[in-house]
This record gives sequence, structure tokens and C-alpha cells, in this order.
Amino acid sequence: MKPAPFDYVRPSSVEEACRVLAEAGGGATVIAGGQTLMPLLALRMSQPFVLVDINGIAALKGVTRVEGGTRVGPATRQADALRDATLARHLPVFVTALGHVGHYQTRNRGTVGGSIALGEPAAEMPATAVALGARIEIASVRGTRTVPADEFYLGPYMTVLEPDELVTGVVYPDWPDGHLVLFREVAQRPGDFALVGLVGALVLEGGTVSRAGISWFGMGPTPIRAKQVEAALVGTALDRIDPQTMARLAIADTAPFDDHHASAEYRRTVGARIFARALAETLDLRSAA
Repeated sequence: MKPAPFDYVRPSSVEEACRVLAEAGGGATVIAGGQTLMPLLALRMSQPFVLVDINGIAALKGVTRVEGGTRVGPATRQADALRDATLARHLPVFVTALGHVGHYQTRNRGTVGGSIALGEPAAEMPATAVALGARIEIASVRGTRTVPADEFYLGPYMTVLEPDELVTGVVYPDWPDGHLVLFREVAQRPGDFALVGLVGALVLEGGTVSRAGISWFGMGPTPIRAKQVEAALVGTALDRIDPQTMARLAIADTAPFDDHHASAEYRRTVGARIFARALAETLDLRSAA
């Protein structure tokens, strides 16, 4: 099939893009990398009146340090983000998760903001934003606002974004140097959406966990913050951490579902096992260092 007819606009500024979105009255769709949108257009599952290409807006690209964190422009290519020294230095969790997004071919075009704004519940980038406590910057002709990542997602492919709004940045707060990375996912094939996945960061001080941020993907209708296990880990000494007990707490906040790929019970079982292994291996690696 071919896409339904649409007008094409390539704005050169955030203000112009917001104006086009507002004038379209809900009939516009933003394109950056297009790795998800292009197939939807071809299948006519998406039929916008106006396609707003934000690739000409320099302000939406690149990685910068800001007060207390790192800001990633939504139109930053995933492949560029993987090679970025600032992200490697300050956000190793982000880089680890990003390396599992799709394939290298799709990462050459796919964007960080596109993945986050799409709201795919089994994707790595939304869960990473939630785990690290990122803030989503949003603009429209009505003004700007900032939404915490764990409040951004409402359901599968559903976010708080209004039709006239545009994601203009994602700010990840700083985590102390030397923090530990937690990441595991189980998929049918490399590059597929995860059946079960977890991503997170741990900070150790004096042999005790002082900070934790952990999120699941593929375990519910949105990325899910593992709040119970975060609370249990913080303030606990390493020699008192039982991975199996923590794994049971880790899946307590999830809401897995049955589909043609896997059952909810499979997701709970596998989720607990990969969490226990990830936690044990990460802490052992820290001890060995």
C-alpha cells in the first residue's frame, strides 16, 4: 500500500513547529527518524493531514550538560547517542540500554525522542527514562512544561502529550560516578521488542545501597517503576541483600499480560529470575573490583 495523501512541512525552529501543530488541529504527526511511523503510513494505520519533519531544527539535536544533569535532544540519532562521550561518562545505563534498541540499521535513523514519545511498553528507552528519573520537556504555542518520565506514560502508545505539543528535550539527572548498571532483557530475537526487560542503576556508599532506580519494560501497559524493591534496597548493606527476596519484591509492582508471544506467568517467572541474576552478578562485579 501507499500512504494516504498528506502535506509535508519542514520547520526550522521549535516555534514554527509548534505553530504548525496548533494550526493542524490534531491532524498533524511529527516525524524525526520514522522507524515506526513510515510502516504505519504505508499501511495507512496512520493518516495525518500534515507531516511535520523536525530534522531541520538544530535545537532539537545533540547532547549537552545542564545544571544537575544531561540533556538529550529528541531528534538526536540513536547511533550518535551511542558514540557520545558525555553520555558514556555520565549515563552508562542509558548507553547500555540504547545498545539493545532495534538493530544498527534502525539506530542510524531512529531518534532518542522518537522512542521515548512513542510509548511502546516493551521498549528500552521509555523504561530507562523512568528508571533514571528523567524529565520530559514539552512545548506548544501555549507555553512550555516539564513532566517526570514516570508520569508521562498513560498506557500502550499513550502519553500525556497533547496533539499540539512537541517533545523538545529529555533531561536525565546526574547519578554519582561509579554507580552500578542493571540491565537484562529477554526477546525472541536480538533487536525484537522485549518479552521481559529491566533497567536500572544502583549507588553504593560504604557497602550500603544509598540510591536505586529500577524500571521494567514488557511487564505491563507502560514502563513500570519497581518501587518496592527500590525502597527495600536503599539503606541495606550488601551482605544483607538476598537476590531472591529482592526479586520477589521487584516483580510485585508489575502488571504482566498474556499475548501470543508469552503468558503473564512466563513474564513473572522470567522477570524474577533475571532480576535475581542481574542483582547478584552486579554486586559480585562490584566486590571483585
